[in-house]
Amino acid sequence: MSGAKNSVTERHGVYGILPPDLVAAPAQAEQFSPLIAGSHALEDVAEQSLAAMTVLAPPGTLERRYVLARSLRALRPGGALIALAPRNRGGTRLRGEFAEFGIEAVETARSHYRLCEGARPARPKGLEDAVAAGGPQFVAATGLWSQPGIFSWDRIDAGSRLLATHLPVFEGRGADLGCGTGYLAQRVLESERVTSLVLVDIDRRAIEAAKRNIVDPRAGFHWSDATAPLATGIDFVVTNPPFHESGEENRALGMAVARAAAGALRKGGELWLVANSHLAYAPALKENFATVSVIAQDQAFRVYRARK
Repeated sequence: MSGAKNSVTERHGVYGILPPDLVAAPAQAEQFSPLIAGSHALEDVAEQSLAAMTVLAPPGTLERRYVLARSLRALRPGGALIALAPRNRGGTRLRGEFAEFGIEAVETARSHYRLCEGARPARPKGLEDAVAAGGPQFVAATGLWSQPGIFSWDRIDAGSRLLATHLPVFEGRGADLGCGTGYLAQRVLESERVTSLVLVDIDRRAIEAAKRNIVDPRAGFHWSDATAPLATGIDFVVTNPPFHESGEENRALGMAVARAAAGALRKGGELWLVANSHLAYAPALKENFATVSVIAQDQAFRVYRARK
């Protein structure tokens, strides 16, 4: 009887979309990935409140250690921590990182992944340092609040910089799709003729950073996929869309963002998009826009203006 009660009240967490052929979390497990809209924030979980946590570990060292440290804070002593990652994207470092936190891990290799399992010790080591290094922080080099794990978190992306240099003075209502920490939005909002700007990003951390970087009543913030439908009839869209998925190049991601922009723009409205020069966007853009032109380019990037 008591065992049945515990199975109902125990909380299990999961971070990321787990490979179903490698590991499974209970159906009732709470999702904590900032890349899944509507998930819970790991930072808000009460300490020692979870019975188990399963983490698809991020590839970046600071981000991965931050997630592991936050997970350990949320776990009760003796709670199970399972972490896995592709061997070439942080997986080979997991066992050592478990040891640094004071966990004796059991490591297994499965289908190009490394998986580590261990129990939370009564007094984990190094949590404060890992949380501080991987948490929200002001980056002096960019003048923006950011966090490890956000795209181009500690520098201005070269494509975004090229796009910002060539943006016109906008007016009316607009959107920044895949806004990141708000670098492009800052440039757009320099125009007093802009009446509103919606910033959209799938990364909750990026949206939270953008809110700190942009204090402007004209700005609105949406934690959602940049390919999701927007309000229609807007005047302009700016975007530096993603073109990688799970470490692999995928031009379809950027084109999905462009189609979302086309669906939201009024007739005559404009999309301003930057993309890698070797990715042929113009033919696909012409399927959704009346005119497409290359405004600027360098050795790495092209800036497109597409008018609906």
